Amino acid sequence: MAYETLTIDLQDHIATVTLNRPEKGNALNAGMWSEIRQAFEWVDHTAQARVAILRGEGRHFCTGIDLHMMMNVVRQIQTDCDGRTREELRNIIIDMQGTLTSLERCRKPVLAAVHGACIGGGIDLICCADMRYATADAQFSIREIDIGMTADVGTLQRMPKLVGEGMVRELAYTGRVFSGTEAAAMRLVNRTFESKEALYQGVQEIAATIALKGPLAIRGTKEMITYARDHSVADGLNYVATWNAAMLMSADLAEAMQASLQKRKPVFKD
Repeated sequence: MAYETLTIDLQDHIATVTLNRPEKGNALNAGMWSEIRQAFEWVDHTAQARVAILRGEGRHFCTGIDLHMMMNVVRQIQTDCDGRTREELRNIIIDMQGTLTSLERCRKPVLAAVHGACIGGGIDLICCADMRYATADAQFSIREIDIGMTADVGTLQRMPKLVGEGMVRELAYTGRVFSGTEAAAMRLVNRTFESKEALYQGVQEIAATIALKGPLAIRGTKEMITYARDHSVADGLNYVATWNAAMLMSADLAEAMQASLQKRKPVFKD
């Protein structure tokens, strides 16, 4: 399908989803909120896509939620009943949360490549990715506090699991800017690169390595790690036992074992 705010490319089993509003700093407008969900549902359902890269066109990765969209939302939800107005606002917030959660629901790993600014909603977005990488001079900020609102689409729920509660409190209470280098030190990003070009090359190489692995095993590994984040060890062990009882005896397993014995690289079905 055609996208107005994104571009999607699929080569060598790697789907590259690019935020494409460079003239607006890739701010998240209504169209982009809708298309991000569509894009990652497409990645999820496209067998040839084994891994996805999320990046931004132009100077910045994402400068946050488009403020014009926010103002339009306020106008659109007005009714003659205060309760119904507030209910509609809640429904909109939950729908926006669902858009970002589409990255987690996608069975394929998602690698976020961040350069320039990653502000507000941009952080909400990357916190849903499996891994995050950035240029050393990338600039991050949980900026919602500076426009008088509580971040409400995922940062405050996901980021403490990545970097710890104390650090998130500092960043969310102050809204201060921190660099890609600091983001790596706090483990928000896995690794930094010295330039946008090096970032894209490095992330592409990591994605290519993932794309060579057994797709069923990769999908199961993502499912288990995501599940373990919000469940006990006992729950996670029980789930993976059930999962492997269903999925382990696969063509991927047979191919991997044969390739090992024959000292060759395995070739997996999509």
